[in-house]
Amino acid sequence: MFDIKLLIDNEDRDATGGATFLRRDPVTGADSTRAAAATVADARAAADAAAAAFPAWAALGPNERRRLLNRAADLLDERTPEFIARMIAETGATRGWAGFNAHLAAGILREAAAMTTQIAGEVIPSDVPGSLAMAVRQPVGVVLGIAPWNAPIILGTRSIAMPLACGNTVVFKVSELCPATHHLIARTLCDAGLPAGTVNVVANAPDDAPAVVEALIAHPAIRRVNFTGSTRVGRIIAQSAARHLKPVLLELGGKAPLLVLDDADLDAAVAAAAFGAFMNQGQICMSTERLVVDDAIADAFAARFAAKAASLPAGDPRREDVVLGAVVTPEAIQRIRRLIDDAVSKGARLIAGGGIDGNVMAATVLDKVTPAMEIYSEESFGPVVCIVRVSGTEEAIRVANDSEYGLSSAVFSRDIARAMEVAKRIESGICHINGPTVHDEAQMPFGGVKASGYGRFGGKAGIHEFTELRWITVQTTPRHYPF
Repeated sequence: MFDIKLLIDNEDRDATGGATFLRRDPVTGADSTRAAAATVADARAAADAAAAAFPAWAALGPNERRRLLNRAADLLDERTPEFIARMIAETGATRGWAGFNAHLAAGILREAAAMTTQIAGEVIPSDVPGSLAMAVRQPVGVVLGIAPWNAPIILGTRSIAMPLACGNTVVFKVSELCPATHHLIARTLCDAGLPAGTVNVVANAPDDAPAVVEALIAHPAIRRVNFTGSTRVGRIIAQSAARHLKPVLLELGGKAPLLVLDDADLDAAVAAAAFGAFMNQGQICMSTERLVVDDAIADAFAARFAAKAASLPAGDPRREDVVLGAVVTPEAIQRIRRLIDDAVSKGARLIAGGGIDGNVMAATVLDKVTPAMEIYSEESFGPVVCIVRVSGTEEAIRVANDSEYGLSSAVFSRDIARAMEVAKRIESGICHINGPTVHDEAQMPFGGVKASGYGRFGGKAGIHEFTELRWITVQTTPRHYPF
Protein backbone atom coordinates (compact mmCIF):
# COMPACT_ATOMS: atom_id res chain seq x y z
CA MET A 1 0.00 0.00 0.00
CA PHE A 2 1.23 3.50 -0.86
CA ASP A 3 1.56 5.88 2.09
CA ILE A 4 1.23 9.51 0.99
CA LYS A 5 1.75 12.68 3.02
CA LEU A 6 1.27 16.35 2.19
CA LEU A 7 4.14 18.01 0.34
CA ILE A 8 4.85 21.53 1.59
CA ASP A 9 8.16 23.36 1.13
CA ASN A 10 9.60 20.16 -0.40
CA GLU A 11 8.90 18.31 2.86
CA ASP A 12 6.54 15.38 3.34
CA ARG A 13 4.26 16.33 6.25
CA ASP A 14 1.45 14.68 8.15
CA ALA A 15 -1.86 16.49 8.15
CA THR A 16 -2.69 18.53 11.22
CA GLY A 17 -3.97 16.05 13.79
CA GLY A 18 -2.59 13.11 11.80
CA ALA A 19 -5.84 12.39 9.91
CA THR A 20 -5.69 10.09 6.86
CA PHE A 21 -8.06 8.58 4.31
CA LEU A 22 -7.95 5.38 2.24
CA ARG A 23 -8.25 4.71 -1.49
CA ARG A 24 -9.16 1.17 -2.55
CA ASP A 25 -8.15 -0.72 -5.69
CA PRO A 26 -11.27 -0.73 -7.94
CA VAL A 27 -10.49 -4.26 -9.18
CA THR A 28 -9.40 -6.13 -6.04
CA GLY A 29 -11.08 -3.98 -3.39
CA ALA A 30 -7.86 -3.99 -1.33
CA ASP A 31 -6.52 -0.77 0.17
CA SER A 32 -4.17 0.81 -2.38
CA THR A 33 -3.28 4.13 -0.72
CA ARG A 34 -3.32 5.75 2.69
CA ALA A 35 -3.06 9.53 2.25
CA ALA A 36 -2.83 12.47 4.62
CA ALA A 37 -6.17 14.27 4.96
CA ALA A 38 -5.40 17.99 4.93
CA THR A 39 -7.24 20.46 7.11
CA VAL A 40 -8.02 24.05 6.17
CA ALA A 41 -4.94 25.06 8.15
CA ASP A 42 -2.79 22.72 6.04
CA ALA A 43 -4.23 24.18 2.84
CA ARG A 44 -3.35 27.68 3.99
CA ALA A 45 0.16 26.55 4.93
CA ALA A 46 0.67 25.21 1.41
CA ALA A 47 -0.47 28.51 -0.11
CA ASP A 48 1.79 30.42 2.29
CA ALA A 49 4.77 28.28 1.24
CA ALA A 50 4.03 28.90 -2.44
CA ALA A 51 3.70 32.65 -1.81
CA ALA A 52 7.06 32.74 -0.01
CA ALA A 53 8.75 30.90 -2.90
CA PHE A 54 7.20 33.04 -5.63
CA PRO A 55 9.58 36.05 -5.76
CA ALA A 56 12.71 33.95 -6.27
CA TRP A 57 11.08 31.58 -8.79
CA ALA A 58 9.59 34.48 -10.77
CA ALA A 59 13.02 36.15 -10.89
CA LEU A 60 14.75 32.99 -12.14
CA GLY A 61 15.94 33.22 -15.73
CA PRO A 62 13.90 31.42 -18.41
CA ASN A 63 16.71 29.06 -19.35
CA GLU A 64 17.12 27.89 -15.76
CA ARG A 65 13.40 27.23 -15.49
CA ARG A 66 13.66 25.39 -18.81
CA ARG A 67 16.54 23.25 -17.49
CA LEU A 68 14.65 22.26 -14.36
CA LEU A 69 11.46 21.38 -16.22
CA ASN A 70 13.38 19.30 -18.75
CA ARG A 71 15.15 17.52 -15.89
CA ALA A 72 11.74 16.78 -14.36
CA ALA A 73 10.58 15.35 -17.71
CA ASP A 74 13.60 13.04 -17.84
CA LEU A 75 12.98 11.94 -14.26
CA LEU A 76 9.30 11.29 -15.01
CA ASP A 77 10.36 9.08 -17.92
CA GLU A 78 12.66 7.15 -15.59
CA ARG A 79 9.85 6.65 -13.08
CA THR A 80 7.28 5.44 -15.63
CA PRO A 81 7.06 1.92 -14.12
CA GLU A 82 6.27 3.41 -10.71
CA PHE A 83 3.67 5.73 -12.20
CA ILE A 84 2.06 2.78 -14.01
CA ALA A 85 1.88 0.71 -10.82
CA ARG A 86 0.24 3.55 -8.88
CA MET A 87 -2.24 4.40 -11.60
CA ILE A 88 -3.37 0.79 -12.07
CA ALA A 89 -3.80 0.30 -8.31
CA GLU A 90 -5.75 3.52 -7.77
CA THR A 91 -7.85 3.91 -10.94
CA GLY A 92 -8.11 0.45 -12.52
CA ALA A 93 -6.50 1.72 -15.73
CA THR A 94 -4.84 -0.61 -18.19
CA ARG A 95 -1.06 -0.71 -18.42
CA GLY A 96 -1.19 0.83 -21.90
CA TRP A 97 -3.28 3.80 -20.80
CA ALA A 98 -1.06 4.39 -17.76
CA GLY A 99 2.09 4.20 -19.88
CA PHE A 100 0.65 6.66 -22.39
CA ASN A 101 -0.20 9.00 -19.50
CA ALA A 102 3.43 9.02 -18.37
CA HIS A 103 4.69 9.50 -21.93
CA LEU A 104 2.44 12.48 -22.67
CA ALA A 105 3.03 14.01 -19.24
CA ALA A 106 6.78 14.09 -19.93
CA GLY A 107 5.96 15.77 -23.24
CA ILE A 108 3.83 18.36 -21.44
CA LEU A 109 6.79 19.22 -19.21
CA ARG A 110 9.09 19.54 -22.22
CA GLU A 111 6.57 21.71 -24.05
CA ALA A 112 6.27 23.95 -20.99
CA ALA A 113 10.06 24.12 -20.82
CA ALA A 114 10.15 25.29 -24.44
CA MET A 115 7.66 28.06 -23.62
CA THR A 116 9.84 29.78 -20.98
CA THR A 117 11.47 31.92 -23.69
CA GLN A 118 8.21 32.51 -25.56
CA ILE A 119 6.52 34.67 -22.90
CA ALA A 120 6.65 37.71 -25.09
CA GLY A 121 5.02 41.14 -25.15
CA GLU A 122 4.80 43.86 -27.74
CA VAL A 123 5.50 47.53 -28.35
CA ILE A 124 2.26 49.41 -29.06
CA PRO A 125 2.22 52.73 -30.99
CA SER A 126 1.29 55.64 -28.75
CA ASP A 127 -0.20 59.02 -29.65
CA VAL A 128 1.88 60.66 -26.90
CA PRO A 129 5.16 62.00 -28.36
CA GLY A 130 8.18 60.22 -26.90
CA SER A 131 6.12 57.54 -25.12
CA LEU A 132 7.44 54.00 -25.43
CA ALA A 133 4.35 51.89 -24.70
CA MET A 134 4.71 48.18 -24.02
CA ALA A 135 2.40 45.25 -23.29
CA VAL A 136 4.34 42.99 -20.94
CA ARG A 137 3.42 39.52 -19.66
CA GLN A 138 4.45 38.73 -16.10
CA PRO A 139 3.78 35.81 -13.74
CA VAL A 140 0.67 36.25 -11.62
CA GLY A 141 1.76 34.69 -8.30
CA VAL A 142 0.44 31.42 -6.89
CA VAL A 143 -1.68 29.16 -9.12
CA LEU A 144 -4.07 26.57 -7.71
CA GLY A 145 -4.25 23.45 -9.86
CA ILE A 146 -7.02 20.87 -9.32
CA ALA A 147 -6.84 17.70 -11.43
CA PRO A 148 -9.00 14.56 -11.74
CA TRP A 149 -8.29 10.83 -11.59
CA ASN A 150 -9.17 9.65 -15.09
CA ALA A 151 -5.95 10.67 -16.88
CA PRO A 152 -4.10 11.50 -13.68
CA ILE A 153 -0.52 11.83 -14.88
CA ILE A 154 -1.44 13.84 -17.97
CA LEU A 155 -3.95 16.13 -16.30
CA GLY A 156 -2.03 16.47 -13.04
CA THR A 157 1.10 17.50 -14.93
CA ARG A 158 -0.87 19.82 -17.20
CA SER A 159 -2.35 21.65 -14.21
CA ILE A 160 1.09 22.71 -12.96
CA ALA A 161 3.62 22.64 -15.85
CA MET A 162 2.69 25.84 -17.72
CA PRO A 163 2.08 27.83 -14.54
CA LEU A 164 5.63 26.94 -13.48
CA ALA A 165 7.07 27.77 -16.91
CA CYS A 166 5.47 31.22 -16.69
CA GLY A 167 7.21 31.92 -13.37
CA ASN A 168 4.36 31.12 -11.00
CA THR A 169 4.44 28.82 -7.99
CA VAL A 170 1.79 26.15 -7.47
CA VAL A 171 -0.49 24.51 -4.97
CA PHE A 172 -1.62 21.17 -6.41
CA LYS A 173 -4.92 19.89 -4.94
CA VAL A 174 -4.79 16.20 -5.81
CA SER A 175 -7.69 13.84 -6.50
CA GLU A 176 -9.04 11.77 -3.63
CA LEU A 177 -9.19 8.81 -6.05
CA CYS A 178 -5.49 8.82 -7.02
CA PRO A 179 -3.46 10.67 -4.35
CA ALA A 180 -0.38 8.47 -4.76
CA THR A 181 -0.25 8.97 -8.54
CA HIS A 182 -0.65 12.72 -8.24
CA HIS A 183 1.80 13.02 -5.34
CA LEU A 184 4.51 11.36 -7.43
CA ILE A 185 4.24 14.10 -10.07
CA ALA A 186 5.02 16.81 -7.52
CA ARG A 187 7.74 14.70 -5.86
CA THR A 188 9.34 14.23 -9.27
CA LEU A 189 9.43 18.00 -9.84
CA CYS A 190 10.94 18.58 -6.41
CA ASP A 191 13.53 15.85 -6.94
CA ALA A 192 14.46 17.49 -10.25
CA GLY A 193 15.68 20.48 -8.26
CA LEU A 194 12.78 22.93 -8.10
CA PRO A 195 13.26 25.21 -5.08
CA ALA A 196 11.38 24.57 -1.85
CA GLY A 197 7.81 25.82 -1.97
CA THR A 198 7.62 26.02 -5.76
CA VAL A 199 5.25 23.03 -5.92
CA ASN A 200 3.11 22.01 -2.93
CA VAL A 201 0.64 19.14 -2.60
CA VAL A 202 -2.62 19.17 -0.68
CA ALA A 203 -4.55 15.89 -0.36
CA ASN A 204 -7.89 15.76 1.42
CA ALA A 205 -10.54 13.27 2.47
CA PRO A 206 -13.59 13.39 0.16
CA ASP A 207 -15.87 14.95 2.79
CA ASP A 208 -13.37 17.74 3.43
CA ALA A 209 -13.02 18.82 -0.21
CA PRO A 210 -15.47 21.76 -0.13
CA ALA A 211 -13.83 23.43 2.87
CA VAL A 212 -10.26 22.81 1.67
CA VAL A 213 -10.93 24.08 -1.87
CA GLU A 214 -12.80 27.14 -0.63
CA ALA A 215 -9.92 27.99 1.73
CA LEU A 216 -7.42 27.72 -1.11
CA ILE A 217 -9.43 29.84 -3.54
CA ALA A 218 -9.99 32.45 -0.82
CA HIS A 219 -6.30 32.64 0.12
CA PRO A 220 -4.98 36.08 -0.91
CA ALA A 221 -1.85 34.60 -2.51
CA ILE A 222 -3.83 32.44 -4.96
CA ARG A 223 -4.22 34.51 -8.15
CA ARG A 224 -5.33 31.91 -10.71
CA VAL A 225 -7.27 28.66 -10.54
CA ASN A 226 -7.36 25.84 -13.07
CA PHE A 227 -9.75 22.93 -12.68
CA THR A 228 -10.31 19.82 -14.76
CA GLY A 229 -13.26 17.66 -13.78
CA SER A 230 -17.03 17.42 -13.89
CA THR A 231 -19.27 20.27 -14.98
CA ARG A 232 -21.16 20.02 -11.69
CA VAL A 233 -18.04 20.67 -9.61
CA GLY A 234 -16.71 23.16 -12.16
CA ARG A 235 -19.72 25.39 -11.57
CA ILE A 236 -18.98 25.35 -7.83
CA ILE A 237 -15.32 26.24 -8.46
CA ALA A 238 -16.33 29.05 -10.84
CA GLN A 239 -18.80 30.50 -8.33
CA SER A 240 -16.21 30.48 -5.55
CA ALA A 241 -13.56 32.05 -7.79
CA ALA A 242 -16.05 34.72 -8.92
CA ARG A 243 -16.77 35.69 -5.32
CA HIS A 244 -13.06 36.36 -4.88
CA LEU A 245 -12.65 37.92 -8.35
CA LYS A 246 -10.08 35.34 -9.42
CA PRO A 247 -9.78 34.12 -13.03
CA VAL A 248 -10.36 30.41 -13.48
CA LEU A 249 -9.64 28.01 -16.36
CA LEU A 250 -12.22 25.22 -16.54
CA GLU A 251 -11.96 22.02 -18.60
CA LEU A 252 -15.13 20.11 -17.79
CA GLY A 253 -17.40 17.32 -19.02
CA GLY A 254 -18.17 16.25 -22.54
CA LYS A 255 -20.62 14.34 -24.70
CA ALA A 256 -18.44 14.13 -27.80
CA PRO A 257 -20.21 13.40 -31.10
CA LEU A 258 -18.54 11.55 -33.95
CA LEU A 259 -20.42 12.23 -37.20
CA VAL A 260 -20.36 9.50 -39.84
CA LEU A 261 -21.56 11.08 -43.08
CA ASP A 262 -22.98 9.07 -45.96
CA ASP A 263 -19.67 9.04 -47.88
CA ALA A 264 -17.46 8.07 -44.93
CA ASP A 265 -14.82 5.33 -44.99
CA LEU A 266 -16.67 2.94 -42.65
CA ASP A 267 -13.63 0.91 -41.62
CA ALA A 268 -11.76 4.07 -40.63
CA ALA A 269 -14.81 5.41 -38.80
CA VAL A 270 -15.31 2.15 -36.89
CA ALA A 271 -11.65 2.06 -35.81
CA ALA A 272 -11.69 5.67 -34.63
CA ALA A 273 -15.04 5.29 -32.88
CA ALA A 274 -13.91 2.20 -30.98
CA PHE A 275 -10.73 3.92 -29.82
CA GLY A 276 -12.59 7.08 -28.84
CA ALA A 277 -15.42 5.27 -27.07
CA PHE A 278 -13.55 2.56 -25.18
CA MET A 279 -10.05 3.84 -24.40
CA ASN A 280 -9.81 3.97 -20.59
CA GLN A 281 -13.31 2.48 -20.40
CA GLY A 282 -14.80 5.67 -21.85
CA GLN A 283 -13.63 7.65 -18.84
CA ILE A 284 -12.06 10.54 -20.76
CA CYS A 285 -13.55 14.00 -21.19
CA MET A 286 -13.09 13.61 -24.97
CA SER A 287 -14.61 10.09 -25.11
CA THR A 288 -16.90 9.41 -28.06
CA GLU A 289 -20.34 9.20 -26.46
CA ARG A 290 -22.55 9.76 -29.52
CA LEU A 291 -22.14 8.21 -32.95
CA VAL A 292 -24.25 10.38 -35.25
CA VAL A 293 -24.69 8.18 -38.32
CA ASP A 294 -26.43 8.87 -41.61
CA ASP A 295 -29.36 6.52 -42.29
CA ALA A 296 -27.89 5.58 -45.67
CA ILE A 297 -24.99 3.70 -44.08
CA ALA A 298 -26.28 3.20 -40.52
CA ASP A 299 -27.04 -0.54 -40.78
CA ALA A 300 -23.62 -1.35 -42.22
CA PHE A 301 -21.85 0.85 -39.71
CA ALA A 302 -23.76 -0.54 -36.71
CA ALA A 303 -23.00 -4.14 -37.69
CA ARG A 304 -19.27 -3.49 -38.11
CA PHE A 305 -19.04 -1.40 -34.96
CA ALA A 306 -20.89 -3.96 -32.82
CA ALA A 307 -18.50 -6.66 -34.04
CA LYS A 308 -15.50 -4.47 -33.18
CA ALA A 309 -16.84 -3.75 -29.69
CA ALA A 310 -17.52 -7.43 -29.05
CA SER A 311 -13.90 -8.27 -29.92
CA LEU A 312 -12.40 -6.07 -27.20
CA PRO A 313 -11.32 -8.05 -24.10
CA ALA A 314 -12.23 -6.63 -20.68
CA GLY A 315 -10.88 -7.70 -17.30
CA ASP A 316 -8.15 -7.19 -14.71
CA PRO A 317 -5.96 -4.37 -16.08
CA ARG A 318 -2.84 -6.17 -14.86
CA ARG A 319 -3.34 -8.67 -17.69
CA GLU A 320 -1.46 -7.77 -20.85
CA ASP A 321 -4.29 -8.76 -23.23
CA VAL A 322 -6.94 -6.53 -21.63
CA VAL A 323 -8.24 -3.50 -23.57
CA LEU A 324 -10.88 -2.41 -21.05
CA GLY A 325 -9.92 -2.36 -17.37
CA ALA A 326 -12.05 -1.29 -14.43
CA VAL A 327 -14.58 1.48 -14.09
CA VAL A 328 -13.36 3.68 -11.26
CA THR A 329 -16.03 3.00 -8.59
CA PRO A 330 -19.04 0.74 -7.97
CA GLU A 331 -21.21 3.86 -7.93
CA ALA A 332 -20.10 4.70 -11.48
CA ILE A 333 -21.01 1.19 -12.64
CA GLN A 334 -24.48 1.53 -11.11
CA ARG A 335 -25.05 4.89 -12.81
CA ILE A 336 -24.02 3.51 -16.22
CA ARG A 337 -26.22 0.45 -15.75
CA ARG A 338 -29.18 2.71 -14.95
CA LEU A 339 -28.62 4.72 -18.15
CA ILE A 340 -28.47 1.55 -20.27
CA ASP A 341 -31.62 0.11 -18.69
CA ASP A 342 -33.48 3.38 -19.23
CA ALA A 343 -32.50 3.47 -22.92
CA VAL A 344 -33.46 -0.16 -23.57
CA SER A 345 -36.79 0.34 -21.81
CA LYS A 346 -37.53 3.21 -24.20
CA GLY A 347 -36.68 1.35 -27.40
CA ALA A 348 -32.90 1.41 -27.82
CA ARG A 349 -31.27 -1.82 -29.06
CA LEU A 350 -28.36 -3.27 -27.11
CA ILE A 351 -26.21 -4.60 -29.97
CA ALA A 352 -22.98 -5.30 -28.06
CA GLY A 353 -21.78 -5.72 -24.51
CA GLY A 354 -23.72 -4.87 -21.39
CA GLY A 355 -22.02 -7.51 -19.24
CA ILE A 356 -20.63 -6.48 -15.83
CA ASP A 357 -18.20 -8.36 -13.57
CA GLY A 358 -17.50 -6.37 -10.41
CA ASN A 359 -16.16 -3.02 -11.62
CA VAL A 360 -15.35 -4.35 -15.09
CA MET A 361 -17.84 -3.70 -17.87
CA ALA A 362 -17.70 -4.98 -21.44
CA ALA A 363 -17.62 -2.56 -24.38
CA THR A 364 -21.29 -1.68 -24.83
CA VAL A 365 -23.16 -0.27 -27.85
CA LEU A 366 -26.71 1.07 -27.93
CA ASP A 367 -28.36 1.60 -31.33
CA LYS A 368 -31.39 3.73 -32.23
CA VAL A 369 -30.97 6.08 -29.28
CA THR A 370 -33.42 9.00 -29.17
CA PRO A 371 -33.76 12.26 -27.18
CA ALA A 372 -36.37 10.55 -24.96
CA MET A 373 -33.58 8.50 -23.35
CA GLU A 374 -31.45 9.87 -20.51
CA ILE A 375 -28.22 8.65 -22.10
CA TYR A 376 -28.88 10.85 -25.16
CA SER A 377 -27.98 13.95 -23.14
CA GLU A 378 -26.38 12.76 -19.89
CA GLU A 379 -22.64 12.15 -19.85
CA SER A 380 -22.16 8.41 -19.26
CA PHE A 381 -18.38 8.52 -18.63
CA GLY A 382 -18.14 4.77 -19.08
CA PRO A 383 -17.70 2.04 -21.71
CA VAL A 384 -21.02 2.63 -23.46
CA VAL A 385 -21.63 4.53 -26.69
CA CYS A 386 -24.88 5.47 -28.47
CA ILE A 387 -25.71 5.34 -32.16
CA VAL A 388 -28.10 8.13 -33.15
CA ARG A 389 -29.41 7.73 -36.69
CA VAL A 390 -30.02 10.87 -38.77
CA SER A 391 -31.23 11.78 -42.23
CA GLY A 392 -28.69 13.97 -43.98
CA THR A 393 -25.96 16.42 -43.05
CA GLU A 394 -28.17 19.15 -41.63
CA GLU A 395 -29.76 16.79 -39.13
CA ALA A 396 -26.33 15.41 -38.23
CA ILE A 397 -25.13 18.92 -37.36
CA ARG A 398 -28.30 19.65 -35.39
CA VAL A 399 -27.93 16.47 -33.34
CA ALA A 400 -24.22 17.08 -32.77
CA ASN A 401 -25.08 20.49 -31.31
CA ASP A 402 -28.06 19.18 -29.34
CA SER A 403 -26.04 19.00 -26.12
CA GLU A 404 -25.09 21.28 -23.27
CA TYR A 405 -21.48 20.16 -23.77
CA GLY A 406 -18.94 21.25 -26.36
CA LEU A 407 -15.44 19.85 -25.84
CA SER A 408 -14.37 17.45 -28.61
CA SER A 409 -15.99 16.20 -31.81
CA ALA A 410 -15.16 14.43 -35.06
CA VAL A 411 -16.46 14.19 -38.64
CA PHE A 412 -15.88 11.32 -41.08
CA SER A 413 -16.24 12.00 -44.80
CA ARG A 414 -14.19 11.34 -47.92
CA ASP A 415 -14.97 14.91 -49.05
CA ILE A 416 -12.60 17.05 -46.96
CA ALA A 417 -14.12 20.35 -48.09
CA ARG A 418 -17.55 19.12 -47.04
CA ALA A 419 -16.18 17.88 -43.72
CA MET A 420 -14.48 21.24 -43.08
CA GLU A 421 -17.78 23.07 -43.52
CA VAL A 422 -19.47 20.66 -41.11
CA ALA A 423 -16.62 21.01 -38.60
CA LYS A 424 -16.98 24.80 -38.59
CA ARG A 425 -20.64 24.48 -37.60
CA ILE A 426 -20.14 22.06 -34.72
CA GLU A 427 -20.21 23.81 -31.33
CA SER A 428 -17.07 22.44 -29.74
CA GLY A 429 -13.62 23.63 -28.78
CA ILE A 430 -12.03 20.77 -30.74
CA CYS A 431 -12.99 18.98 -33.96
CA HIS A 432 -11.06 16.27 -35.80
CA ILE A 433 -11.77 15.33 -39.41
CA ASN A 434 -11.33 11.61 -40.12
CA GLY A 435 -9.78 11.12 -36.69
CA PRO A 436 -10.99 10.13 -33.20
CA THR A 437 -12.48 12.49 -30.65
CA VAL A 438 -9.78 11.36 -28.19
CA HIS A 439 -6.62 13.18 -29.26
CA ASP A 440 -4.28 15.34 -27.20
CA GLU A 441 -0.90 16.95 -27.86
CA ALA A 442 0.98 19.15 -25.43
CA GLN A 443 1.35 22.10 -27.82
CA MET A 444 -2.30 22.33 -28.89
CA PRO A 445 -4.91 24.77 -27.49
CA PHE A 446 -7.11 22.42 -25.48
CA GLY A 447 -10.50 23.35 -24.06
CA GLY A 448 -14.21 23.54 -24.70
CA VAL A 449 -17.28 25.74 -24.99
CA LYS A 450 -20.74 25.74 -23.38
CA ALA A 451 -20.90 23.43 -20.33
CA SER A 452 -17.49 21.99 -21.20
CA GLY A 453 -15.85 25.09 -19.73
CA TYR A 454 -13.70 27.98 -20.89
CA GLY A 455 -10.04 28.87 -21.28
CA ARG A 456 -7.34 26.83 -22.99
CA PHE A 457 -4.45 24.66 -21.83
CA GLY A 458 -1.48 23.97 -24.07
CA GLY A 459 1.30 25.82 -25.85
CA LYS A 460 1.07 29.58 -26.22
CA ALA A 461 -2.60 29.52 -25.23
CA GLY A 462 -1.44 28.50 -21.75
CA ILE A 463 0.81 31.55 -21.52
CA HIS A 464 -2.28 33.75 -21.88
CA GLU A 465 -3.98 31.91 -19.00
CA PHE A 466 -1.10 32.00 -16.50
CA THR A 467 0.39 35.47 -16.96
CA GLU A 468 -0.79 39.00 -16.29
CA LEU A 469 -0.78 41.37 -19.27
CA ARG A 470 0.47 44.75 -18.11
CA TRP A 471 0.76 48.12 -19.87
CA ILE A 472 4.07 49.84 -19.10
CA THR A 473 5.27 53.13 -20.61
CA VAL A 474 8.58 54.94 -20.63
CA GLN A 475 8.55 58.67 -21.41
CA THR A 476 11.72 59.19 -23.48
CA THR A 477 11.32 62.93 -24.20
CA PRO A 478 9.89 65.88 -22.24
CA ARG A 479 6.13 65.68 -22.15
CA HIS A 480 3.75 68.59 -22.62
CA TYR A 481 0.92 69.01 -20.08
CA PRO A 482 -2.08 71.35 -20.42
CA PHE A 483 -1.40 72.99 -17.05
